[in-house]
Amino acid sequence: MRSYLAHAAEFASGAESPRDFLEACLANLNTWEPKVGAFVNLNIDGARAAADRATERWRSGAPLSPIDGMPIGIKDIIETVDMPTEMGSPLFAGWRSQKDAASVAALRQAGALILGKTVTTEFAASEPRGTRNPWNLEHTPGGSSSGSAAAVASGMISAGLGTQVIGSTIRPASFCGCVGFKPTVGALNREGSHDYQSQSCTGILAATLQDAWQVAYEIAQRVGGDAGTPGLTGPDRAPAPVKPLRLAFLETAGWSVATEAAKAGIQDALHRLSTAGIEIRTAHDDADVSAIETELAGAFTLSNRINSWETRWFIDGCAERDASLLSKSMLDRREQAKTMTLADYRGWLKERTGLRTLYAELADTCDACVTLSAPGSAPAGLQATGNPQFAVPSSLLGVPALSLPLFMLDGMPLGLQVLGYANADAAAFATGAWLMEHLGGERG
Repeated sequence: MRSYLAHAAEFASGAESPRDFLEACLANLNTWEPKVGAFVNLNIDGARAAADRATERWRSGAPLSPIDGMPIGIKDIIETVDMPTEMGSPLFAGWRSQKDAASVAALRQAGALILGKTVTTEFAASEPRGTRNPWNLEHTPGGSSSGSAAAVASGMISAGLGTQVIGSTIRPASFCGCVGFKPTVGALNREGSHDYQSQSCTGILAATLQDAWQVAYEIAQRVGGDAGTPGLTGPDRAPAPVKPLRLAFLETAGWSVATEAAKAGIQDALHRLSTAGIEIRTAHDDADVSAIETELAGAFTLSNRINSWETRWFIDGCAERDASLLSKSMLDRREQAKTMTLADYRGWLKERTGLRTLYAELADTCDACVTLSAPGSAPAGLQATGNPQFAVPSSLLGVPALSLPLFMLDGMPLGLQVLGYANADAAAFATGAWLMEHLGGERG
């Protein structure tokens, strides 16, 4: 992986330039892209021209932002003016909106280089589109932000935009061994991103926590969050590490399918944290944590019901155009949605609101929650994107989550997940930074 911010001092001194950095990324792209298949479209000439402009700004001492010149990939569910937005579907082959999404416009204003559009599953849902995991080409990179995660992990870009409504940022980050940041729902402006569900948010896949925070910060400073939300708040650089006093460990519904190696890895981490003086609370010794665990047991089912209702009309429109170009899983989701009523949906939203209220009360006693990012390392095969059970709680709750690349199982990465509290993304980063330092540091 290639952290852009780690080279910033070299850009300022003139010892290295953004164009030099881009060329090193392109060399990695030439090596890895034929094997991994992370991109559906590239704009190399445009990236080189933008890198030259960034180089001149750094040399004159006037970069537009700390990410001026950073090579970034954009998940192909998010609009770009210079490349098609095909949404992982043949129904939208070559489709152009003729504009940038708000997040992409903000990145360009900050000087970032939009190198290309990264592979997404069909409509950012569950149908894979062929990207391979750079750690083992026979294994899934996860989804739906598969291309962005694989491109970061193989050093083709420093950061990529993803999205998440179930597990689409946290899970691929875990499987590919990069940092994943799923912000508070609404924290980053989603105008121009074709994932309209109420749990959806724009996520960041990056080489380091510092790169992830800076990309998110620069977007929020320029275009804010979703309409009616305050957007991401916090310092203009990644929050400094802060040692937590208490952490809640959540097993989640994923614990029953987690591998023994994954369980051993996080239990060892929890022991090390306890030895360092951090109080670890679990469902076995804390009533509040137990209550959360109980209520989150059906998180996956509840999230799927909400999402199926919310995507029904979009899928209907696509099916009416040409149902033969939709996957079986998408058609099955359509049939499921037909059995749902508005009263059902309202009940599910009420249930979700109650869960979010209950979880927010945990902030009075615990600085954050920790769990695994996935049940184990990336499974073999490209026909599915892996089990999302561990990532679902943060999506349902609408809270910030981080996947930290801290575990290795048989030569494959696995993330430790940190769940924070709504609109307290910076605090989650501060906790995550301390955990990275204490439990192993970042690979990059």
